[in-house]
Amino acid sequence: MSSQPKLHTLFRRDEIEATVKRLAAEIRGDYYGKYPLLIGVLKGSFMFMADLIRLLDFPLEVEFIRLSSYGRGRQTSGRIKVVQGPRSEVKGREVLVIEDIVDTGLTTSFLLDYLRKKKPASLKLCALTDKPSRRRIPVTIDYLGFTVPDKFLVGYGLDWDERFRNLPDIHVLEGDIHF
Repeated sequence: MSSQPKLHTLFRRDEIEATVKRLAAEIRGDYYGKYPLLIGVLKGSFMFMADLIRLLDFPLEVEFIRLSSYGRGRQTSGRIKVVQGPRSEVKGREVLVIEDIVDTGLTTSFLLDYLRKKKPASLKLCALTDKPSRRRIPVTIDYLGFTVPDKFLVGYGLDWDERFRNLPDIHVLEGDIHF
């Protein structure tokens, strides 16, 4: 007998908002006057990135990259590919990658290596959430929102099989899912 999925709130929208404001203040201190290129990792980072850039009061450019490493399950496949790369020039730019979650480090490490090959002037990472207990490859996170437990998270852009992204809070997804 299977159970219905349960959502347990991990971070409420007001906690997320306060964290995004803190991250924006840190980023403003480092990038003000530099015209950085912010690259959001689709699809998960879109809500976080939209809220973040509204708080940055300096000229910047926004780009997106889409990678694939998950199938329909809750575990990464370990095989990463660039589905959509950035269209803007990366060479010589101050680049800040905006990520929803750093988990095993495989996807993030792949992305950072991919961008380093394009020779940016600098390359930093801003992650809303970090799950260090699952790390398989070390990753330096320059701007971090939350450290999270080894649970499957949904909401505020995070999804399970394209579901739950629209939730305004971040939740732990537990139980079996059948649609």
